[in-house]
Amino acid sequence: MTQFTTAAMAVIFVLTYAGVALGRIPGLRLDRAGIALTGAALTMAVGALTPEEAYQAIDLDTLALLLGMMIVVAHLKLSGFFRLVTGWALAYAHSPLILLVVFAVTTGVLSAFLVNDAMCLIMAPVVIEVARGLERSPIPYLLAVAMASNVGSTATITGNPQNMIIGAISHIPYGTFAGALAPVAAVGIVLTIVLVALLNYDQFPRAVRFRPKAATVRIHTAQMAKAVVVTLAVIGLFFVGMPVAQAALLGGALLLITRAIKARKVYREIDGSLLLMFAGLFVVVAGAEKALLTPQVIAAVNGLRLGDVWILTALTAVLSNIISNVPAVLVLKPFVQNLPDANRAWLVVAMSSTLAGNLTLIGSVANLIVAERARAAGIELSFAAYCRVGIPLTLLSLAFGAWWLS
Repeated sequence: MTQFTTAAMAVIFVLTYAGVALGRIPGLRLDRAGIALTGAALTMAVGALTPEEAYQAIDLDTLALLLGMMIVVAHLKLSGFFRLVTGWALAYAHSPLILLVVFAVTTGVLSAFLVNDAMCLIMAPVVIEVARGLERSPIPYLLAVAMASNVGSTATITGNPQNMIIGAISHIPYGTFAGALAPVAAVGIVLTIVLVALLNYDQFPRAVRFRPKAATVRIHTAQMAKAVVVTLAVIGLFFVGMPVAQAALLGGALLLITRAIKARKVYREIDGSLLLMFAGLFVVVAGAEKALLTPQVIAAVNGLRLGDVWILTALTAVLSNIISNVPAVLVLKPFVQNLPDANRAWLVVAMSSTLAGNLTLIGSVANLIVAERARAAGIELSFAAYCRVGIPLTLLSLAFGAWWLS
């Protein structure tokens, strides 16, 4: 490989990841998907990868899993399932603190199996509507939704995009993954509730009592029953060992066979830009591996002792907050997969890259979704208000996760 190709690939890699981290390129209208695809095209143009190598670099298992889960979540949403579950949970919330627990636990559990970004899209408007109806400030509950979605998604391979990538690369069984990280997620949910309540104590007076009234929900009973049965079957297939991408696509395909919901309504729920961004990043990372990972670079990184759980946790958390969690996982891939205990290392990366998303308001896409939904409703979720809870939550949950996995 020529010096020009190596230097060009270094520039492409840095600019692509900087653009993905920022979400845009100043002066241009490119979004994250466009930035990643441009980086992939330039990777081939400078000769770092041939087109055939670029196509092989795209992990179709990850894209198939994400697509299948998007279809499943879309059917649950369109049938009224999430509104029904939220209404049922709220029937037991008789005080501000119990309401906080309900929102945090519901969001965390659903995020573990049904992708945290989708849960934030669904839960944030519900939180705002309920809090305003009860004349409570939505801010603490929105914080709980954003943070619980990140924490809860730690538990499984299908909880968030970075875990999906790790599951596809590492081939760790779904049950093994959940068995290792579900306790970390459970402790994280408890920490979320405690810290939000303590640091916003004036919003949770003991004297206040109420009985929330859930809004009238349009439900398509037959379609909901089908969606729930298929979803449970898909989760069951995950645990019995069927490849997760295959199980998710099978479930999504079965749900598309319906006379009740028009296919275009489902397609509108699919985040095509996220799939495109992943495809582009896979190619850019493969080009960087081929062009930039010299023996000297590999030796230098190995000198960081990534086999140490605490060091790998810290490095992943820092990297995730610099370039975002999905890119961080892809950057760490060539180093982690060659460690002596690669499976444990991948679990550490999954735990740390996900929990690190709670550090700041821009730490994860889930946080940004909640902030944008709040802004659309005229609510300002400030950076400072988020960090006041997010920083201690991140440090405590990362410390517990590292201790648990070590």
